[in-house]
Parts: sequence; structure tokens; C-alpha cells
Amino acid sequence: MAAAPGAAATSPTPPTSPTPTPNRGPHMPPIHVTTWSDAATPVARAILVHGTMTWGTECFAEQRPLAQWFRLQVPDRRGFGDSPDTGQSDWEADAEDIAALLDGGPAHLVGHSYGGVVAMAAATRRPAAVRSLTLIEPSALRVAESVPVVAASLAANRAAFSTDSPAMRQTTPEDYLRSGEAFGLPVPEFTERRLRATGTAMAERPCWEAEIPLRPLADATYPKTVVTGDWQSANPAYRAAVGDALLATSVFIADGIGARHHPVPGTDHFPHRDRADVVNGLLRAIWS
Repeated sequence: MAAAPGAAATSPTPPTSPTPTPNRGPHMPPIHVTTWSDAATPVARAILVHGTMTWGTECFAEQRPLAQWFRLQVPDRRGFGDSPDTGQSDWEADAEDIAALLDGGPAHLVGHSYGGVVAMAAATRRPAAVRSLTLIEPSALRVAESVPVVAASLAANRAAFSTDSPAMRQTTPEDYLRSGEAFGLPVPEFTERRLRATGTAMAERPCWEAEIPLRPLADATYPKTVVTGDWQSANPAYRAAVGDALLATSVFIADGIGARHHPVPGTDHFPHRDRADVVNGLLRAIWS
């Protein structure tokens, strides 16, 4: 969700020596996919879809220990990580890529932020292949536009983050990352990979405008969970600009699809990173 330009800056350092899968072959989309699997006989397969301004192995670094029991596939969306460049990152194109991965057999599906929107869209495309759906702070604001705080956030996003606006055209990735300081977020190191991810995010199709139908997800019989931070300890400016709307959206989606809402105490937009013990325990229980 681009309303928090520096949010991804606090993501952890990527784990060393991930094992990549080949990027071609049956049921493989034209993106880079890393596979983590330490179990001789994995209990199940899970696909983890990262959010904006990051990439797969960074966003889900803290979920790496789950490979003791499960086969984890961690794709890089187009324009991020080790996946090829793209003219414009687009949640619908990403959903097709994840649907192609689901064609390889049933899998548990997890998506964070922008990746939560992608996961929702992919699940509607391949419902029979989804074993469970876990959405972490999904940024599908338009779905919940009837909620006043969400409507206000949408209006602010549309005004501030239009790629046609002079301000956005003149903003560099470095400027964009520095703007997170207004929310009390640290400025990350300006690595080549970070700047590329930020540049891709700045031009991507806004996920908050996605019109994802909730009825097909509500009708699905697999387990559904929405994980959020509780936002209680977040910087007040960050919560006002981002957190209140994301939390309201998550609750709306959970109610709309018949999902369990699991707020994680002491966290905000990255509960799976900041309280990995809680979220990994929850995922392990769902996937088992």
C-alpha cells in the first residue's frame, strides 16, 4: 500500500543462500520463485506472495523456519527481486502468475499487503487448488469503501499517489523512501535492489483500487484467516495515515469472506515479521 512509502524499509535482511527453483517448466510463470524445503517429506506446499517495495525472500524471511515441515514457494512479483522488469506492476498480472503456480497442485496461499490483493484474486481464479487462504494486512481498500475511514484513505491516496501528478513525476525512489520518516519509519540503505523495488512500486497499478469480489471467497470451503497488527503501538501519524484504514479493511474482508480475524499484539503492518513466533505458529496450525 503506497500510502506508507517507507513501510517496507524496516523489513529484515534477506536470509542467506536461498534455493531458487527453475523459472520455466510446467506450471511455472515467467517470474523468479525461491523454494525453501528442508523436510524429507513436506507436510504440504505453501505459496507466499510479498507486498510492495520488497521481494519474496525479504518479505517472508522470518517464515523461513517453516520449511522444516512445509515446502515454501516464495515468488518475486514482476519488477521485484530477481524477476524480470515490467512496464507496470499490476495485481491482475501477478494473480495470473500465482494462478499458474497453483496449477502445479493444491497449495496454501498467503499474501501480505499488495500481495494480499494478489492472493485474493488468484484464489478466485483457482478455487479448487487453494488449501487455505491467509491474508496479512490486505490492501484492498476499494472493497471496503463503504466504511468512512477507508473512503477517506482512498481519497487521500488518489490525491497523493497519482502517477500523473507533477509531484510523483518529480519524486525519485530515494525521495520516496525518505518520506517514510514522516511516519516515524527508518530510512533503509539505498541498495540497487531496494531502489529498483521502490521504483517499481511507485509506478505500479494501485492495489487499493482493486475490485475483488468477496462472494466467491465467501463460498469457498477452505480455511480463511486475516492477520493484522493491532496498531496500538504504532506511530500516531502512521496509524492515522495508514493503519486505521487497513485495519478497517481487514475486518471488513474477514467478515465478508467468513474468515477468522487474528490481530497480533504489538505490531502494525508487518505482523509476520515483528511477531514471527505468533504468525508462524498460526500458519503451522492452519497448514497442518
